[in-house]
Amino acid sequence: MIRRLSLARAVEFLTTLGAVAVGKMKTDFKFSNLLGTVYRKGNLLFTPDGTCLLSPVGNRVSVFDLVQNTSYTLPFSHRTNIDRLDLSPRGNLLLTVDETGRAILTNFQRRIAIHHFSFKSRVSALKFSPSGRHFAVGVGRRLQIWQTPSTPGTETNGEIEFAPFVLHRDLAAHFDTVQSIEWSSDSRFLLTASRDLTARVWSLDPEEGFEPTTLAGHRQGVVAAYFNSAQDSIYTVSQDGALFRWEYVTKKDPETDEDIAEARWRIVKKDFFMQNDAKVNCAAFHAASNLLVVGFSNGLFGLYDLPEFNMIHLLSVSQSNIDVVTINQSGEWLAFGSSKHGQLLVWEWQSESYILKQQGHLDSMNSLVYSPDGQKIVTTADDGKVKVWDVKSGFCIVTFTEHTSGVTACEFAKKGSVLFTASLDGSVRAWDLIRYRNFRTFTAPSRLSFSSLAVDPSGEVICAGSPDSFDIHVWSVQTGQLLDQLSGHEGPVSSLAFASDGNHLVSGSWDRTVRIWSIFGRSQTSEPLQLMSDVLSVAFRPDGLQVAASTLDGQLSFWSVNDAIQEGGVDGRRDVSGGRKISDRQTAANAAGTKAFNRVTYSADGSCILAGGNSKYICLYDVGTGSLIKKFTVSVNLSLDGTQEFLNSRNLTEAGPRALIDETGEASDKEDRIDRILPGAKRGDSGARTTRPEVRVMSVDFAPTGRAFCAASTEGLLIYSLDTDFVFDPFDLDITITPSSILATLEAAQKAAASDVADEDNTFLKALIMAFRLNESKLIRAVYEAIPPSDISHVVRSVPTVYLPRLLRFVARAADETPHLEFNLMWIESLFSCHGRYFKDNSGTFAPELRAVSRAVDDIRENLKRLSEKNLYDLNYLLSKPVLAEKKPASALLAMGSGDDEAEDKMIDVDEDEGEWIGLE
Repeated sequence: MIRRLSLARAVEFLTTLGAVAVGKMKTDFKFSNLLGTVYRKGNLLFTPDGTCLLSPVGNRVSVFDLVQNTSYTLPFSHRTNIDRLDLSPRGNLLLTVDETGRAILTNFQRRIAIHHFSFKSRVSALKFSPSGRHFAVGVGRRLQIWQTPSTPGTETNGEIEFAPFVLHRDLAAHFDTVQSIEWSSDSRFLLTASRDLTARVWSLDPEEGFEPTTLAGHRQGVVAAYFNSAQDSIYTVSQDGALFRWEYVTKKDPETDEDIAEARWRIVKKDFFMQNDAKVNCAAFHAASNLLVVGFSNGLFGLYDLPEFNMIHLLSVSQSNIDVVTINQSGEWLAFGSSKHGQLLVWEWQSESYILKQQGHLDSMNSLVYSPDGQKIVTTADDGKVKVWDVKSGFCIVTFTEHTSGVTACEFAKKGSVLFTASLDGSVRAWDLIRYRNFRTFTAPSRLSFSSLAVDPSGEVICAGSPDSFDIHVWSVQTGQLLDQLSGHEGPVSSLAFASDGNHLVSGSWDRTVRIWSIFGRSQTSEPLQLMSDVLSVAFRPDGLQVAASTLDGQLSFWSVNDAIQEGGVDGRRDVSGGRKISDRQTAANAAGTKAFNRVTYSADGSCILAGGNSKYICLYDVGTGSLIKKFTVSVNLSLDGTQEFLNSRNLTEAGPRALIDETGEASDKEDRIDRILPGAKRGDSGARTTRPEVRVMSVDFAPTGRAFCAASTEGLLIYSLDTDFVFDPFDLDITITPSSILATLEAAQKAAASDVADEDNTFLKALIMAFRLNESKLIRAVYEAIPPSDISHVVRSVPTVYLPRLLRFVARAADETPHLEFNLMWIESLFSCHGRYFKDNSGTFAPELRAVSRAVDDIRENLKRLSEKNLYDLNYLLSKPVLAEKKPASALLAMGSGDDEAEDKMIDVDEDEGEWIGLE
């Protein structure tokens, strides 16, 4: 009996596990990219080849590919904001260090975190040596030199070991924070600059006759120090705008020109950046071309040619101070970062043009919406700006600044080329996203601010709600006239939504009611649906038969449109609560239920609902059962308020939380001691009004394909997607699938093709599938390009269905990147000829891949069109000219044995120097 019961429970458990696995396949969204934030703080970094720029965005790192014009965010995250990052000279190891000194070592190409480590104190400078064997860090006033981690699997003394961090030397001679570290080109010496007004020269290993040297003479902290390319001069830059040049020389008597003191590092030249009261914030030096770039606190940057100190450029690139500047390896591109306004700029100084110019919102985002084609995301914020982001590249493609106050809501018309926004400045504006202009502005008869918006699916009617008036305003898009004011609510209208058929409008209000209006019907009255608390957000199911409402008490309720009865509900208070503020005196689990869902949205099929609110969680619910499917954590960044889980009583003092007490005192600079915090400010801009922004989710939206969703949060615009780009997929592997076995299979297939032997086993297909299982892009391309054109259709017809999306995605990328024009088109044609029905039936699932193919084919067509138009006159000239036909020799004509001897003699008698002219058809 016991055995039977255990077996029954095992079967039940396995069934449940299978159901969970099936559900996970549909809802396994993973973080894929971070938009809306391009730079927060820390240093910028170019990759060794100079084509990519790494920028710290809070506790993550974004990579901007300046050649392909794309960006992506690395998947790992720190527990606080990132302060320093650096790449090894080979570009394979990335070391990032956060505000608390915790470091993550990452394989940059694979995007995999290898090791976590703590320096136990804040790191102010970080630099790999040119040889790549060591890296140096400035920990406070100390200089630590560490050995670069060896490659896993290398043998040392016959044993395989991996030592991530081994301390080589720990040096202390500075009296204040080390601000920069520079290595000599041979990796033997280091140069450090400190806030104690000095720079110092160190050696990697103790060397005979060498003593660490102090370079003193500046009147303010030294921002940076550099070796020149010949290593015989040193340049030091201080905060007050002084540039000193040092050389290793002896002191001579000016009269007799004899040495009167031994050789040592001496100042041979002093130059000054005359920028009034502006201070030098950052500097970068390119030794190969002797270029010095200096960023000032007034937003200017100067480009100087050393050692003559000739000024090449002096330009303004920001409205606030420049925090960091760096130069790529070729010396052509300069990258600037400004943390106050979140700006990131890449400037090509020779052509005086921007390579990259990006800026996030200055204030917290209020709403977002996907375009109907899923290619763009529109965000609005309290800074009065409307930004349009390209999902594929991750860049902001246009910014609208016509609104004069915070923009609270945005909606697309059904066709996707018209965008509507509502603002607190009292206007609702319509934007043309083809010409990028504001073509219509709607206003109310009296001065009102608008907080909610809904657009009729036909795009002919627009409705807006206001916190100042309890009426819903309805305008005609064609004429711009106010058609009606729907009255009935007894409190501010917080949310509006149209049904997909356009027959019904739903409104939610702070009067604890939801109303469903038939604005095209004869009677526009509506019966209120009573709830228990203030309504924060409402949403229509895609079929228009159900309405979801979120209330201030953390509840979600679902109502039938036809019957006006409640069909279900979810108590989300426990799900949305989580994370304690720094001033809370209890843990997150015991915090009072003050959190609620500010925004809800249905999935494309209407089976799930996504909800986000003033907490660090986004919840995905099943509408039918009311159960929580998955909970997504927006951020684990402890630099934000509301992300902590546990209470540490050591951080609570009699004067309040330790993190809110200024413990730096008189030791810090005057600028750092100025208190700009407004009492009770929760939202403010990124630097001036609050030092600890609170983690919140202001808006969420599903992509039209259902394969992704995005969330506007304190961290930025987070995109979660069903992971389609596998970096490594171990589930289909066995021990026989290796690069060598794949190449051997490919070689066997090529030999069989060369000897005209029928490939009954379809060896080319086998090699291609093996390459896809290992998922090495170079191997896949090698197999792909080795398949003969005559075998393409045969291979494509036999590809298993599970590999079709990956093959389609790879072919689209190959058509975009490789020059094999006809070869790639043959693959695309074969894929759609053999599997067109499958792609059509699953068009929603394969929407990104199909768009990529369409884009690649369009690019090919445009390039061919441009090429043919460019050479049109040359082709017409060649076609209009006659060509000399090749004449066969007499012996060949006699050998033909033609029956017409007379004709043959006639052809033989033609002079060999002459030919027969024929027209070129």
